Amino acid sequence: ATIVSTRVLRPQYAVFWAAFFNFIAFIFFGLHVAETIGRGIVSADIVTPQVVFAALVGAIAWNIITWLYGIPSSSSHALIGGLVGGAVAKAGSVAIVWSGLLKTVAAIVLSPLTGFVLALVLILTVSWIFVRQTPFAVDNTFRTLQFVSASLYSLGHGGNDAQKTMGIIAVLLYSQGMLGGEFYVPFWVVITCQAMLALGTLFGGWRIVHTMGSKITRLNPMQGFCAETGGAITLFGATWLGIPVSTTHTITGAIVGVGAARRISAVRWGIAGSIVIAWVITMPSTALIAACCYGIVALFS
Repeated sequence: ATIVSTRVLRPQYAVFWAAFFNFIAFIFFGLHVAETIGRGIVSADIVTPQVVFAALVGAIAWNIITWLYGIPSSSSHALIGGLVGGAVAKAGSVAIVWSGLLKTVAAIVLSPLTGFVLALVLILTVSWIFVRQTPFAVDNTFRTLQFVSASLYSLGHGGNDAQKTMGIIAVLLYSQGMLGGEFYVPFWVVITCQAMLALGTLFGGWRIVHTMGSKITRLNPMQGFCAETGGAITLFGATWLGIPVSTTHTITGAIVGVGAARRISAVRWGIAGSIVIAWVITMPSTALIAACCYGIVALFS
């Protein structure tokens, strides 16, 4: 979205670019996030196909609702909320691994703030370094650098987001005894999830690109570079630590950071506010949908 906002790439080319780096992300990262999702938020021993089904229904329903309205809500929040809702509906609060859930919730809150701070520091530093350059020279430099920053951010997106689905599939296989009693993520699961994330970006990213790329604040190439770099650093750190975070809200925080560095009024706070509201209500909403879905499924099981 940021590379579209700065007019470095047309939307269709940017989506292809992002999808490619989404797909190859598994080459660069371990599977720590998948392990956290698989056994670090709810107990793997209570997971059943019904729990996973309820979790996915909750997450998918919420993703479709927010996609229809063009609201960049978090698929990560939705999936985690759905998993917690389905597990609690089955076994009560004992199903939750509280240390993992609290760590994940803390990271969900801190990741957009980290993106905001890093992007703000980067834009102030870069502006000082290039203060004597002409606007034309600065734009040309950062148009090139934005290809690098956009690629890094897409790698971070692919590395963190695809692993959440990997964790769900792996824990389902584990619960059915299909992994030989040891939790791990099979390679075919890795490839399938990376491919599906890339295809989702390719075919479903247009509405969100429009909101993120133009409605929050206007960006020039230097600002786009700083937003993407700040977001990428945040995602790389979270992925290597095995923490599932919202890639959507990380880049939102970074975009707001570079906009606020220009002037506070440069940020369309109404749009940013609607994103924050979606941020707050996503996990409770998907947990409730998943719990209701599990209750319905349990009646017929």
